Order: sequence, then structure tokens, then C-alpha cells
Amino acid sequence: MDTVSLEERAALVALLQARPAGMSWSDITAEVLGAGSALAVWESLVPPALMAPPGEADPLESAAQEIRRWEDQGDNMLTVLDGAYPARLREVHEAPPVLFARGASFTHDNAVSVVGSRKASDRGLDIAAGIAAELAAHKVTVLSGLAAGIDTAAHRAALDAGGRTVAIIASGINKVYPAANRELHAEIAERGLLLSQFWPDAPPQKHTFLMRNATMSGYGLATVVVEAGEHSGARAQARIAVGHGRPVILTDLVVDRNEWARALVGRPGVHVAGGLREVLDIIGGLISAGSSIEAALRRLVSA
Repeated sequence: MDTVSLEERAALVALLQARPAGMSWSDITAEVLGAGSALAVWESLVPPALMAPPGEADPLESAAQEIRRWEDQGDNMLTVLDGAYPARLREVHEAPPVLFARGASFTHDNAVSVVGSRKASDRGLDIAAGIAAELAAHKVTVLSGLAAGIDTAAHRAALDAGGRTVAIIASGINKVYPAANRELHAEIAERGLLLSQFWPDAPPQKHTFLMRNATMSGYGLATVVVEAGEHSGARAQARIAVGHGRPVILTDLVVDRNEWARALVGRPGVHVAGGLREVLDIIGGLISAGSSIEAALRRLVSA
């Protein structure tokens, strides 16, 4: 799948805006992937009218105009049919039908989520920064959500170490949240990758943070929860990652302080780490195992 045509992208945007038959975005994503064409799905679900209603623009043309406007703003739209869409993310049920990107996007990106509390302790911030710096040193992308606290520490440390960082945000890509991260928002777009699954001017809402956490889980190789409370978004991401079959690494800070974390211990793919070195050893093992599996699959395909 290479970059799809403007006509295909417009059909997908029109489907998401019209939501024929009350379909959810996940339903539309599944239909489009199954058909291999958003235009084919549009034509099957939205019969052409004999003539457009007076005063109403054609939905496909209106969607194409919006896409051109977004591109003029510097927002690159990736659809789930595009070859540049993150391959690992496409594997999960919650794969967003569209992503808006600023920066360098890669189909195959070895990324690890480093997430946690907005009101982090000094120890939590130090652990997050240490993990991010080491990941950057080993050419592993640091993935986080551009929130205050742990997220900010992880992004900042990755950039300072000269590494790659990806921020998946809970608002439209033209919005900055929190406002204090305006400069970091711009720096990540310039030196890494900024991603949003929401319309470019959409404000953050309560439900968009949970959707963002599911996208982070799907994008990454694994999730590291550095420090979190009983009702933290990181808690939700850990649970989602277990459902995705993605490894989860919990620090002792998280396990000692949270019942939800203790309930996850012992689940397949859930690891507990006592410190920075242990976190990095677990990540190293996961990456090595993943590389071996991918190599074996390539050999099978070429045999």
C-alpha cells in the first residue's frame, strides 16, 4: 500500500463525517481495510443522488477541500490504507482510520511508551528521564503523550540525548495541551514526530485521552509505566496493552502504590522492574526476541 489518492482520502474523510448507518470510526476502519478502498465503501453505503440537494456541496468534494486546507497548514494526513501508516498500529482493533502527522513518520518504528503521572515525584521523573536517555542511546524511539510530568520528562530526555521521540496527543494537531508544552510540541514536530488521530482543530476531551492511550499501546513495542495513581491514564494504557498482547513493564513505584498494578502482576507479558537497569534489561530482551521472530518470519516467506 503506497500513498492513496486524494479521491480515496476524501472518501474516507467523508465516511467519518457522515458515519452512514450510525457506524463507529472502528467499524469504518474495518470496512475500509476489508474492501481495500474507502471509495468502494462510500459507493456501497451512500448511493449517489440523482442531483445534489440545492445549496449543499458534494460531500466528497468538500472533504477534498478540507484535506487541501490541512495540507496547506503543514498537516500530513495518513490513512489506514497508506503504506506510511504505522504497521504495528494497524494490527490493533482501535487503529485510527486517519492520523495527522508533523515530522518524520516511519512505517516500522521500534518505539517504547514511557508513561506515567502528571504529578510525578522527583524519583519518578529521574527514572523516566533515565529510561528515555538509554532508549535513545540504543536507537529506540521514545513514545509518550506530551502530558505534564512523566511524559514531558521522557520526551525532553530523548531529545537532549539526540534520540527520536514520538508524541501521540489527545487533541487536534493544531492545538497545544498543556499550554506549558508549546515549545516542546513544536520541537518534537521539528526533530521527531507529532501524531494525532483527531481532526486538526479538535480540543482535548475526557474520552480523547483514553483513545490516545490505546493508540500509543498499538504503536509501541511495549509500555513502561513509571509512576501512576489509581485513576491515571497510564493505568488505562497498561490494561489496553495487555489486551493488545503487548508487553507491559511496571516499576516498583507503581506496584507498591496501586492495587490495579498488583492485579496485573502475573498476567502474560507483564513485567515488574525494581529500577532503571532492570527496566532496560527487560526492554532489551523484548527487542531481541522481536527481532528474532521477524527474521524467522522473513525466512519463512522467502523459502
